[in-house]
Amino acid sequence: MKIGILALQGAFAEHEASLDKLHIPHFEIRQADDLQDDMDGLIIPGGESTVMGKLLKELSLYEPLKAKIEVGLPVFGTCAGLLLLAKDIDGEDALGFRTMNIIARRNAYGRQLGSFFAEEDFKGIGTVGMTFIRAPYIESVGDGVDVLATCDGRIVAARQGKQLVTAFHPELTEEVKIHQYFVDMISEN
Repeated sequence: MKIGILALQGAFAEHEASLDKLHIPHFEIRQADDLQDDMDGLIIPGGESTVMGKLLKELSLYEPLKAKIEVGLPVFGTCAGLLLLAKDIDGEDALGFRTMNIIARRNAYGRQLGSFFAEEDFKGIGTVGMTFIRAPYIESVGDGVDVLATCDGRIVAARQGKQLVTAFHPELTEEVKIHQYFVDMISEN
């Protein structure tokens, strides 16, 4: 098993550290040539979703990654990654892949000063630490989407087939339960 991590900006190094704890090989995706490596899964980290969306297109990564996701490449999006996978972002024109049947709300918890940590139940895992930084949340889910976690009555994690998203940053905690969940998703293939 080998996982590609989109490394255009954002918290990609922290995802690498989480995968290192699980002894899972991984590589960074920074340019189109990096897609020559075989990968069994893809992580889209948190960061600035608008910047990442523009860079995906400028670096000719958008079309090939979207095609891989559409044919079933397991993908895990955190925070900005959630926004890039969302079918719709609260009425905005989404710059992302739009492959997951969810409607998201950008910066739903406010500015940087509104960042917080919570511990909530995650379906199939138990209690997990959740670090929210200018986080979105999922306003609604469509057909085929399973809600995995909520915080303060808002949907903060979901899965649709081989796509997993979290509004929070599991890579910023010491635990690797959600990364293990993603690895297990890949193994289901």
